Amino acid sequence: MTTHSVNSPQFFLTAPSACPYLESEMERKVFTHLVGPKASELNDLLTQGGFRRSQNIAYRPACETCRACISVRILADEFKPGKTLRRVTGANTDLISTDYAAEPSTEQYTLFRKYLGSRHQSGGMAEMTIGDYAMMVEDTHVNSRVIEYRLREPGDGIAENPAGRLVAVALTDVMGDGLSMVYSFFDPEETKRSLGTYMILDHIRMAQARGLPHVYLGYWVKNSPKMGYKTRFQPQEHLMPQGWRRHEG
Repeated sequence: MTTHSVNSPQFFLTAPSACPYLESEMERKVFTHLVGPKASELNDLLTQGGFRRSQNIAYRPACETCRACISVRILADEFKPGKTLRRVTGANTDLISTDYAAEPSTEQYTLFRKYLGSRHQSGGMAEMTIGDYAMMVEDTHVNSRVIEYRLREPGDGIAENPAGRLVAVALTDVMGDGLSMVYSFFDPEETKRSLGTYMILDHIRMAQARGLPHVYLGYWVKNSPKMGYKTRFQPQEHLMPQGWRRHEG
């Protein structure tokens, strides 16, 4: 197995491919491997520098003509939800979240396939098998967790594992300065719950409880409708050429 020092990781550049967010653009990515005993330390440094993790790979856009992808992190310790976001929390008081080691399950995969079939039928993940899903969850050398959200059943809070129906899942990295939401999915039929928004709110709550200042949301693209939700969580910072800068919007 190839190993890399946190002080001297090896970086590689992908070939150009069609951008999934802006139809007129081509994307390239720079990436490195997150392996070895210092993988978590390297993941922290790279995430703070605008990288994202996928399995044991850290990557960030390196497009030749476009700089539209902006890294976003919520300032969790300053966050106070407005009326609309408080309503989302109120609509999900019957859910219970449980933090597990990064281990996949058939139940998670069934929900994952249902989510993809409704939201991302033609995306890059559309053909993922249960083996592919398992690799996405467990192929990690960093401190990764799976957060399951289930309907609350009588006895939950006493039993070790909640037994209610699974409605949402988040794959999350625990870092020295925050939580990084690597990937999340939910039951697309539960439209009134706004589960995607609720999971972000719950991660802000978890960050606050742990004394962590940030929740990392990945990339925001100004002209991409599918990315617009990320600016709802204020205050937040965007990674600019000058470093992390407060963004109001």
